Amino acid sequence: MKKHHISFCIIFLISLECFAFQNESSTIQNTIIKNGVGLGSVIAVVTSWERNKSILFAIIHGLFSWLYVIYYAITRKEKE
Repeated sequence: MKKHHISFCIIFLISLECFAFQNESSTIQNTIIKNGVGLGSVIAVVTSWERNKSILFAIIHGLFSWLYVIYYAITRKEKE
């Protein structure tokens, strides 16, 4: 349970950093936001790794991103 809180905090801080400079027109920031990893992919990879401990599954679930996050939320067990 503690790992989920740490993962959530990291994801939250990264998303804050991305959206904090939204009004500035910096080329570097625009490139990072456009070519960066999406929030759904990060959540999918973290949850997949916690459940399966497999790099291959984490990559596949990262590609499906929000679809896997929704699937995980529906099928998770009480202790996850």
